[in-house]
Amino acid sequence: MPKQLGCFIKEARSHIEEWDAESAHENLQSGDVLVVDVREADEFAQGHIHGAINIPRGLLEGAADPGYKYRDPRLCNARDKTILLYCQAGGRSAMATWVLKQMGFEHVYNMAGGLECWEAEGLELES
Repeated sequence: MPKQLGCFIKEARSHIEEWDAESAHENLQSGDVLVVDVREADEFAQGHIHGAINIPRGLLEGAADPGYKYRDPRLCNARDKTILLYCQAGGRSAMATWVLKQMGFEHVYNMAGGLECWEAEGLELES
């Protein structure tokens, strides 16, 4: 039987660690965390977490690979850094978190529930 999107997300979540919005906010206030928004550029422009960089999910592997011509130094050079990934609802970023873990990033976390939960907690976005 072919897999559906939910199967991929569930599998990814079984291999990663997640922070809820409140924990993410606390960690962002108290430490040096690279925040990566894996939504598309138009979604990012509508509002994002302060200080986040935008690397859409479809470009993530290339951006994270130091040997790739179009790598993103902010990400590919952050293998030992704490990284928080998020998207709108947490699915894309869960899969992205699992990919980065497979690529050797050790301290990478997904924000469970994505921006939907961030906003539900009353936390601010910038545009």
